[in-house]
Amino acid sequence: MFRRTFWFTTGVATGVWATTKVNRKLRQLTPESLAATAANKAIEAGGRIRDRAVDFALDVRDHMARREAELGDALGLDARVDRELPASRRYTAIENRNSPKNEPRYAEDPAHPTNPYNRNEDH
Repeated sequence: MFRRTFWFTTGVATGVWATTKVNRKLRQLTPESLAATAANKAIEAGGRIRDRAVDFALDVRDHMARREAELGDALGLDARVDRELPASRRYTAIENRNSPKNEPRYAEDPAHPTNPYNRNEDH
């Protein structure tokens, strides 16, 4: 009798264990669970790609600065470069080099012939 009870209990425990495993696997295979798993893996992959891209960009900047310094040393350009834009010039785009007055004139000069607001009809 003890043998029968032992094997009956072992069978029930095995059945409960197998049912639990099968139910877990079925829950993992539902569409919602598969979508959530795929979304989590995509987020993780995106984070890894972002980290690698940031590391790559930092490496590129580091090597670029190092190479610029090497080129500056090789060319003798040790002075710091002023990153400010040069002052704008207000000269006309086309000069008449055949003019007796071969000096540049400002485009905002009211007497300048190319000024569209010049109301003087003498020009």
